Amino acid sequence: MNLLLISLLQATGPETTWDMVIQGTLPTKLILAILLVFSIVSWILIFWKWRQFRDLRGQGDEFIEEMEKAQRLEDAYKAILSLPDSPYGRVLKQGVNFFSELRPGSLRKDAIESAGLTLTQLEVLRLVLEKEEAEEREELAVGITWLAVIGSVSPLLGLLGTVIGVMNAFLGIVVTGSPHIGAVAPGVAEALITTVIGLAVAIPAVIGYNYFVSRLNLFSGELESFSSEFIGTLAREGRV
Repeated sequence: MNLLLISLLQATGPETTWDMVIQGTLPTKLILAILLVFSIVSWILIFWKWRQFRDLRGQGDEFIEEMEKAQRLEDAYKAILSLPDSPYGRVLKQGVNFFSELRPGSLRKDAIESAGLTLTQLEVLRLVLEKEEAEEREELAVGITWLAVIGSVSPLLGLLGTVIGVMNAFLGIVVTGSPHIGAVAPGVAEALITTVIGLAVAIPAVIGYNYFVSRLNLFSGELESFSSEFIGTLAREGRV
């Protein structure tokens, strides 16, 4: 009787991975559906952030090229007005506008020589630039955290599906009364599918997260260097 039952299980058991998914239990299908959503979201985020950082790199190169042509701060400010809006331009505009508020009219060619910024004003200018840098970083970091979440949660969901599947396989042994491999193998194979899919979803998300974090740190360093260079330009021109 046991041999007959085992033969029936083998005959009706899944033959392909897709059969395992179709014939899987409700918890397995639910976990696979969640992992599918995670995969779609992660790839959308990866392509979106890749394009965003690619465009940012082009804006940065164009911005630096214009800055190298400028002889004075006024020339640099006029040059960026003709460029597309970018984080680099917004930081420079913020710095120039704040400096103009402290020293109205000092950026005009016919401006009268005036005293430079005090130490307090210079420190406030630095804080204004740092605030703008932080805002630009936060805006660019949108979506990257979700890649970390998907990369850490997906393997756990896959493991959860595996544990549930193995439990069902052992329950099948209890029901059939046979420890034969033919009665256990389909359930164990079905259980391992969620682990494989969980890893397949997590690996690209983790790679994308680490890559974009490194690019974000590089971008933050460039903004900090530019802010320091902006203050250095004010010092060279005798405005601080």
